[in-house]
Amino acid sequence: MPTVIGVRFRTSPKVYFFGPGEHSSLTPDDYVIVETTRGQEAGIVAFGACEVDADQIPGTLKEIVRPATALDLTTMERYLQREEHALEVCSEKVEASGLPMKVIRADYSYDGSHLTFYFTADKRVDFRTLVKELAREFRTRIELRQVGVRDEVKLIGGYGMCGRQHCCASWLPEFRPISIRMAKQQNLPLSPMEISGVCGRLLCCLSYENDYYAEAKRKMPRVGHTVQTPQGEGRVTSINVIKETVNVQISAETTVTVKMSELESEPQDAEQNTRRGRRSRK
Repeated sequence: MPTVIGVRFRTSPKVYFFGPGEHSSLTPDDYVIVETTRGQEAGIVAFGACEVDADQIPGTLKEIVRPATALDLTTMERYLQREEHALEVCSEKVEASGLPMKVIRADYSYDGSHLTFYFTADKRVDFRTLVKELAREFRTRIELRQVGVRDEVKLIGGYGMCGRQHCCASWLPEFRPISIRMAKQQNLPLSPMEISGVCGRLLCCLSYENDYYAEAKRKMPRVGHTVQTPQGEGRVTSINVIKETVNVQISAETTVTVKMSELESEPQDAEQNTRRGRRSRK
């Protein structure tokens, strides 16, 4: 198995693999210079040298160029302080040119060799003239990247309704597919205000417990099924996945809450067997 070092960049919590080369002694929080598709970038070590399966490495494994020096870190800090000004200048030029786009972040490389602006827009934008103006202004290589609404929140950061920093901006390595079915699976209110994030899309956290709910519900009777309880036979009116309990209507006036361990499944199984028999006769 190949040996890798995990490296994380400022714009994403995702960890990328690089070969340690001659720098296997690197430890977490060390700064390193690595070669990327955008050229050399400064990253921070997420975890030290370790072995991983080869199928976890997409493409060719690049080696770490070198540990970052004190001069690299000083230069990087100097350009970090210029990013806010760069964002203001770019936003002013966008407004002056009337381009239908919103610039949300400016990101210098550690040595100032290139400057990336991230923006959102409803459609494709012809920003060739803007790139030329920015190149003259900052005298470095300019790149403009269009991102979606989820990536906008990821780049800007902030706090969710839970009171914690957005997952996408703090630790979530990549976006997972989210569907309204997950909210239904967890018996959540389907109000967009309650299940949507700051980005306006469905909350990423809907996927965190979805597998548990799906597995737990497979072991629990469905609403409407007949079950046998210590208080007698009744029909399930609702279930509580977290508490592993079911509400059972014994009679028109009596509804009891029963733990799953107290249920007897014979009536339900008999009902299912009856249905199977009906289907087979058809």
